[in-house]
Amino acid sequence: MHSRSSTAGQQAMTQAQRPSGAIDRKALVQRHNVRQCRLDTRSPVSVGNGEFAFTIDLTGLQTLPAEYPVGPRQEKLPPGTLLGTQSNWGWHSTPGGDRYTLAGSTVLYESPRGPVPYVDMVGDIVNDRETGTSAAETWLRANPHRLDLGRVGFQLLQDGASRLINSAELSDSGQTLDLWTGVVASSFTIAGHPVQVNTACHPHRDELGIRVESRALREGLVIAIDFPYGSEAWHDAADWGQSAAHATSLHGPHPAELHPGAPSWTVDRALDNSRYQVVVSGHGLVVEQAGAHSVRICLDTHSGPDVLDLSVAFVSGGDGDCIPRGGAGLSQVAGKACAGSEPRSAVGPSPDAPQPPGGSQPGSNVAAASMEHWPRFWRSGGAIELAATPDARAKELERRIVLSQYLTAVNCSGSLPPQETGLVCNSWRGRFHLEMHWWHAAHFAHWNRAELLLPSLRWYTTVLESSRQTARAQGFDGARWPKQVGPDGRESPSPIGTFLIWQQPHPIHLAELAYRANPGREVLEEFADIVFESAEFMASFAHPTPRGFELGPPLIPAQESYGSMRAKVMNPTFELAYWQWGLRTAAAWRERLGLEPVHAWQAVADGLVRPRVVNGVYAAMDVEPFTIRTDHPSMLCALGVLPLTGLIDEATMRATLDDVLADWDWGSTWGWDYPVMAMTAARLGDPEAAVDALLQDAGKNTVLPNGHNRQTDSLPLYLPGNGGLLAAAALMAAGWDHGPEGHAPGFPPGWTVAWEGLVPAP
Repeated sequence: MHSRSSTAGQQAMTQAQRPSGAIDRKALVQRHNVRQCRLDTRSPVSVGNGEFAFTIDLTGLQTLPAEYPVGPRQEKLPPGTLLGTQSNWGWHSTPGGDRYTLAGSTVLYESPRGPVPYVDMVGDIVNDRETGTSAAETWLRANPHRLDLGRVGFQLLQDGASRLINSAELSDSGQTLDLWTGVVASSFTIAGHPVQVNTACHPHRDELGIRVESRALREGLVIAIDFPYGSEAWHDAADWGQSAAHATSLHGPHPAELHPGAPSWTVDRALDNSRYQVVVSGHGLVVEQAGAHSVRICLDTHSGPDVLDLSVAFVSGGDGDCIPRGGAGLSQVAGKACAGSEPRSAVGPSPDAPQPPGGSQPGSNVAAASMEHWPRFWRSGGAIELAATPDARAKELERRIVLSQYLTAVNCSGSLPPQETGLVCNSWRGRFHLEMHWWHAAHFAHWNRAELLLPSLRWYTTVLESSRQTARAQGFDGARWPKQVGPDGRESPSPIGTFLIWQQPHPIHLAELAYRANPGREVLEEFADIVFESAEFMASFAHPTPRGFELGPPLIPAQESYGSMRAKVMNPTFELAYWQWGLRTAAAWRERLGLEPVHAWQAVADGLVRPRVVNGVYAAMDVEPFTIRTDHPSMLCALGVLPLTGLIDEATMRATLDDVLADWDWGSTWGWDYPVMAMTAARLGDPEAAVDALLQDAGKNTVLPNGHNRQTDSLPLYLPGNGGLLAAAALMAAGWDHGPEGHAPGFPPGWTVAWEGLVPAP
């Protein structure tokens, strides 16, 4: 393991140069455990494994969903909830989609090559609201949508019927998410009875472990699992008003397959073309169907202690809209914990893992797997410790760094590119945005956990042929990756999405980061097709003019403020630099594999026009109004997210950063814009500005007690902000190719920065 510490000034030699493994990772992680003693409606915690997650309130379950609202974007719709049960495999489509195609939304746009078809929209998106969409566009944007697989919460049984619990009935509440073990311990009092709850998720199965201890279990406290229909709402994965449209049936008991000796019950779920099962296992349970779509779990009062110790497993039907469960995700961090070991060794016994109560009970078995796994995760890959820094900002930055590692592992390490709200709740109906994939997942490679990036990077192979077809239909070579999709990769009608191009080099960038973390022919051979097909499209998309190779029109830059101008936008600064860097990186892959160079790639990379400079700073694009000062200041990405390329002048970028910091509409920014500014500042030799950017006091840079980056009521968390923070922190600590020689070059003088296991940025 590589380890080094850094300070600047007179303290450098006394506090630097810690030996390998000097960071006490358990202490580093646990000092940022999430502790709550009162209801924080914006800040629930989650347990999960990258493919599946379960988000809970202060009771340790999902007892109070209405207290954790997700605001609707469409009028007259009820709020959703942050308390989701979601997976990468659980999807649903409402019937009737066979009537709709993208043809009705396809528009011919003039381009330097002549008319080119783009999927557009008859309607529009105004102030985040869809207006005037056709029936086809509404369905195609909303389907498939991600499911809420079931709500697991406490209820009270009275006169043979169960009722909901409200927060006023709870007292003496307390909760701790132990980041080191992944187990949440909750306590509260109801009807005069103390209740203790442990909640965990299995690292390899989509299975919850729940242990409840209380006399209240004999006085009417029960667990209910309620099942909704799928929802086409932008913000809500659950529709509770369509009881006749789906089916729920309970079977059992029968011997538990996962927990020998324990009984289990199976709930079969069917929603149109979506099928999955929920398996409840445990001793001393009474499990019954309490309603058309409700299952109730009670303590068998003839059993022993006042304890429910059960597991609840969610299993995809593996066909139709519920796709087969994907890669191992979080469990594949293994090889980094012990070089040369088999991948699953990451979940071997941890010598100091606390032992759960309950012996071989199913819920405690799941907790034991979690307590074995998470220490291995934290010991793998990189670490940054800032505790010895006197600057008051260091504690908060360290908190954000630690919590962001947990949150992205739980939500972003699975077999699909994540949605922007991960596996907590739906946004954009649970569909994922490929231009955000870098922000969700690039940091895994920087933190030397490339195993957590690879499952979602492999997804591109499943849509490679359809992406080739998109490119061919538009007259281009290679593969043109879509923007807003479900697992099928089918594009969504949009006046913005299909015109973006900055997602096109992302697979090249992500594959290069994976290679840098684990250089070897295996990575090159696995992702060569993705890299080369991306480059083929990029080279053919650039068109020659007397000025050089140019990009667009039509297009929309990463800064989406120019959507209404898409028919004439050309040469955005970031995309020009990304095109050059991406094509040269793809060329390096051919060289590493011993293949002949593709001269067209080199010709385009060498011949791209230089970005527009206006009044000494980089413009966003090459046509008037050149720069609108809203949304993402994406021109900064050209030196920050990217290394220095031949198209960018450092002095001009320094002036551009100063210009952005002096005057930008911060209310219109997004959470990943602050890491962008930090990476640019770091590469320009201004570490103070880098830290200031990461911790800037702005609404979209809010980081809640649970670590999530809140944006708005309808976007109450935003994982690209967390992933961007981790990418920036790694660059600031480990440095970058051809960067300064000093330790932690992106942190200010006077900071004591210990880091180990990180991979320098390109």
